[in-house]
Amino acid sequence: MDALDTSKLLDEELYSRQLYVLGSPAMQRIQGARVLVSGLQGLGAEVAKNLVLMGVGSLTLHDPHPTCWSDLAAQFLLSEQDLERSRAEASQELLAQLNRAVQVVVHTGDITEDLLLDFQVVVLTAAKLEEQLKVGTLCHKHGVCFLAADTRGLVGQLFCDFGEDFTVQDPTEAEPLTAAIQHISQGSPGILTLRKGANTHYFRDGDLVTFWGIEGMVELNDCDPRSIHVREDGSLEIGDTTTFSQYLRGGAITEVKRPKTVRHKSLDTALLQPHVVAQSSQEVHRAHCLHQAFCALHEFQHLHGRPPQPWDPVDAETVVGLAQDLEPLKWTEEEPLDEALVRTVALSSAGVLSPMVAMLGAVAAQEVLKAISRKFMPLDQWLYFDALDCLPEDGELLPSPEDCAPRGSRYDGQIAVFGAGFQEKLSHQHYLLVGAGAIGCELLKVFALVGLGAGDSGGLTVIDMDHIERSNLSRQFLFRSQDVGRPKAEVAAAAAQGLNPDLQVIPLTYPLDPTTEHIYGDNFFSRVDGVAAALDSFQARHYVAARCTHYLKPLLEAGTSGTWGSATVFMPHVTEAYRAPASAAASEDAPYPVCTVRYFPSTAEHTLQWARHEFEGLFRLSAETINHHQQAHTSLADMDGPQTLTLLKPVLGVLRMRPQNWQDCVAWALGHWKLCFHYGIKQLLRHFPPNKDTHLLYVLAAANLYAQMHGLPGSQDWTALRELLKLLPQPDPQQMALIFASNLELASASAEFGPEQQKELNKALQVWSVGPPLKPLMFEKDDDSNFHVDFVAAAASLRCQNYGIPPVNRAQSKRIVGQIIPAIATTTAAVAGLLGLELYKVVGGPRPRSAFRHSYLHLAENYFIRYMPFAPAIQTFHHLKWTCWDRLKVPAGKPERTLESLLAHLQEQHGLRVRMLLHGPALLYSAGWPSEKQAQRLPLRVTELVQQLTGQVPAPGQRVLVLELSCEGDKEDTAFPPLHYEL
Repeated sequence: MDALDTSKLLDEELYSRQLYVLGSPAMQRIQGARVLVSGLQGLGAEVAKNLVLMGVGSLTLHDPHPTCWSDLAAQFLLSEQDLERSRAEASQELLAQLNRAVQVVVHTGDITEDLLLDFQVVVLTAAKLEEQLKVGTLCHKHGVCFLAADTRGLVGQLFCDFGEDFTVQDPTEAEPLTAAIQHISQGSPGILTLRKGANTHYFRDGDLVTFWGIEGMVELNDCDPRSIHVREDGSLEIGDTTTFSQYLRGGAITEVKRPKTVRHKSLDTALLQPHVVAQSSQEVHRAHCLHQAFCALHEFQHLHGRPPQPWDPVDAETVVGLAQDLEPLKWTEEEPLDEALVRTVALSSAGVLSPMVAMLGAVAAQEVLKAISRKFMPLDQWLYFDALDCLPEDGELLPSPEDCAPRGSRYDGQIAVFGAGFQEKLSHQHYLLVGAGAIGCELLKVFALVGLGAGDSGGLTVIDMDHIERSNLSRQFLFRSQDVGRPKAEVAAAAAQGLNPDLQVIPLTYPLDPTTEHIYGDNFFSRVDGVAAALDSFQARHYVAARCTHYLKPLLEAGTSGTWGSATVFMPHVTEAYRAPASAAASEDAPYPVCTVRYFPSTAEHTLQWARHEFEGLFRLSAETINHHQQAHTSLADMDGPQTLTLLKPVLGVLRMRPQNWQDCVAWALGHWKLCFHYGIKQLLRHFPPNKDTHLLYVLAAANLYAQMHGLPGSQDWTALRELLKLLPQPDPQQMALIFASNLELASASAEFGPEQQKELNKALQVWSVGPPLKPLMFEKDDDSNFHVDFVAAAASLRCQNYGIPPVNRAQSKRIVGQIIPAIATTTAAVAGLLGLELYKVVGGPRPRSAFRHSYLHLAENYFIRYMPFAPAIQTFHHLKWTCWDRLKVPAGKPERTLESLLAHLQEQHGLRVRMLLHGPALLYSAGWPSEKQAQRLPLRVTELVQQLTGQVPAPGQRVLVLELSCEGDKEDTAFPPLHYEL
């Protein structure tokens, strides 16, 4: 199990988003692992797809059974051309195309004991119980991690056995806590005080910690982990420090994660002693009933040689009877069997559904990764997941056996659960998908397999303005390496049609935002039945949600961050409308206070923000300013003097002439390094000498960026740079001190811009204006060869050293400054599957709020929760009641209404005396206006008035003008329904 090949070089560009979740050690183990997946129906294909995308070393496929029609409802690797062909052989090449670094092979023989010894993890999907018991026993005997997974219609089952002594090296997803030290006392115990602003409340009694970077009490640096005790004032007791040297300054404390041991039982024992993952006692009881239902289904198969027929009441009663006759579960309280639940499972068990296998396949693949990497806690030991809430609550609306009979169709597996009539409904839908990234690709797969919009009158529209990057390929499985640089929407649409040739997909590359409402207007949305949003910013989500509220369209919305995921549904008049989480909305794009970033940083995020500003000022804004001066021949008097001088002084630096070669660029970088990190910060060079790697990286990156800006060749030769630095003359200390003092003065709000300073800068600008224009550098986070992230990471790290702040590494710096959301294929697939389940309810017809589910999961810590959405809030004003989904509708009429008649209509029909009426920011009417102004506007037609005030005329196809109103007698915060003035 531990003898893994970790010699392969890690492709950090391909796996960049995944690395933020798993880390390099786990990724090294993953790419050296050998996994067997047996069973290549829909569930097995999902597990295999996720493992290949995430870079396992080798994947062996096993499934000699021929492809049949029912497989196509959930197995995206198969097509009609593969009927009667071995599932494993038909799937092999398409899986291999997902990631050429993964060896994908097919095993055609039986699964023997000798074969199992070749793998670290073995996964069985949709296997008979006899096969599960045989393979599970052998794996447990030889220390091979074993998983068994299955779905039956709308219920799923996953079992994990990692052995009786499995050590989890890194149990949680959170980064180890790190905090800067203020002081450490000598004594027994020694008391450690953290710097102000440190997250002291996150440390817990008994945590293990290590120390580094301490001056004075050096005995603590890199010591064995010590246990701490948290005192009431937040200080920490760290053990006996009596004999240690006296603490002087600096240093940081870092949490050491404790390994945990997991003890799993073999499958034969766990069948009667099931430990289930559940959040409440009610869920535990339901899981135990589902456990018995699965056992009864296996027994039915054993006795009859077939599964129960779709929605056959006789077969279902037989399954209920078998469940009642099973041996009672051990170690559980006496629990009555939920016969109605078992009956429903049996009736709908013959089908296979794409959303179900996507969800369970994602969880199973994550468990495989846990087994390989020993990162995150594995399941203990059974997981049961059911989405029986997708079935109609009214029993009379349930499908009949005749409606669910096989038809020789690619949708037979889905028809077996919901019936042919429901399949017809799905085919006539027209859905809009906004975003063709990771979640968008997974949703397109689900939509293609379920047949959404695959009929003559249906269709899908995909909107995404982005282009494919190489880092997308590890989780956006519809894209291939040859697609890099192409529009995501176009490639994804073509790939989705490849999954289902009947699918009608229209790709659009215009963004969906306020600038394109002439494209995505009333006519466009009138053809849309629902919207799915797969977006990575709350601003974009808010806008799309507002469009759905305006047009009364259902919204399916999902998001992920690492192993966290959410899937939510918003139904007009049934649930509340979309609202971003308060913490997320407040934090997105929220800048840090400038004074904190520049003068009083206390966190690594502050230093990174400062370093990012440095990059912009040194290598973009300064070049744009100099180019503008050169092209427009402006003098400094025409510019903002102090601001321009503050911007350009660091760029002009100590050279006072335009650089001519690499040596000049290095000289400038060295001078700027001293300005930023030496002068004003005493003793820096004594404690952090210039041959330290971070200092050298800063000079190398800054010199290369300066060279790029001036169109000069750079260098990546560290050895040559070290030699060059020895030869360069050191900048004059007195001159550097004057420059530093001048920069401080310019940075102050009270600085005056005198004639001497103007003369100095104009002279320098003349020198810099000779020659070709400079090249402003636009920050690009995803090119690891351009030195952009290197500069920011090195600058932030040095500033952390200056202020005694624990720094972050380059990867963390790139994630923070690039605002990169950690992403992993498993979470993406899971939330797409959960949305697919809600899609069944949305399309199925009117459903009460109790049918819908918001879902949240955390795969790292086995947290799964689904709950009913909130109802829309009801507002009242006198006799009126409304929610966010309601609006006041007033037809324009023929001839069109005047403003006066509109106001009269609102008073007569709704009892509303309008105080103020607006169209966007334009004020159409105010009851507080003088009578002369009211007399001017009241006779005007509404569209005439809007055109007069805004210059806008109704666009072709526009059906309404949206007006906002406030009324006499209402509270100031009353949000009346929007007034839809129907054209």
